[in-house]
Amino acid sequence: MVFFEGDIIMAGLQAQLKTTEFWIMMTVAGFFGFSIGIVTVLQIKATSPLSHNISGTAKAAVQSMLAFYIWQNDATLLGIAGIFTVLGGSLFYTFVKMSENSKLQQAHAPLQQEMTAPKTVS
Repeated sequence: MVFFEGDIIMAGLQAQLKTTEFWIMMTVAGFFGFSIGIVTVLQIKATSPLSHNISGTAKAAVQSMLAFYIWQNDATLLGIAGIFTVLGGSLFYTFVKMSENSKLQQAHAPLQQEMTAPKTVS
């Protein structure tokens, strides 16, 4: 389709591609896209790919809830149940990970005390 309508599309975009407003918006969008990529790498580095995926799914559920509130979108029973299932599962995952991390910290606490304790030479 682009092959056959390429001239029409390019004629419509020619004027737009020369505006400063277009390039400012493209630069801002590129900056935010790059920033999201950096944050994604940092989040996966600090947690895990699964945690990143779950936080992304929870974010999408919150965005859907905001869409119901802000734009008065129609809410179906299945849609609301799906949102609360996602948020409940994300919350449960968070509690499980927090309890695992606290158990690991408690298990490693005696080892850290041994390593940081001053050694006496007799």
